[in-house]
Amino acid sequence: MAIEVTEKAIAAIKTAAAKRPTMPKALRVGIRGGGCTGFSYLFEWSDTDACAQDRVLSFENGAVNVFIDPKSFTLLDGSTLDYVSALMSSGFKWVNPNVKSTCSCGESVQF
Repeated sequence: MAIEVTEKAIAAIKTAAAKRPTMPKALRVGIRGGGCTGFSYLFEWSDTDACAQDRVLSFENGAVNVFIDPKSFTLLDGSTLDYVSALMSSGFKWVNPNVKSTCSCGESVQF
């Protein structure tokens, strides 16, 4: 399988990266321990090249890159990263078929 990144998410990554003082190499996404149900999603800028074992998703001829560590890739495989805008909030949203449950706020997941 694979991880899909929507056009809206690619545009949001590009826009947010352009606001930084220096252009990052990529947006690193993943899963980390924590949150009320056990795991939470990780989003952080990477100013260094990908690690040898990272999965690299590249869009717009390399203008937008997403790095994913191998353990996170297993938990995100088959997912879609989207960017949603709503009246009360906007942000990145994972549609992850591997999730068994989420907390009431939606920020924490269980596998």
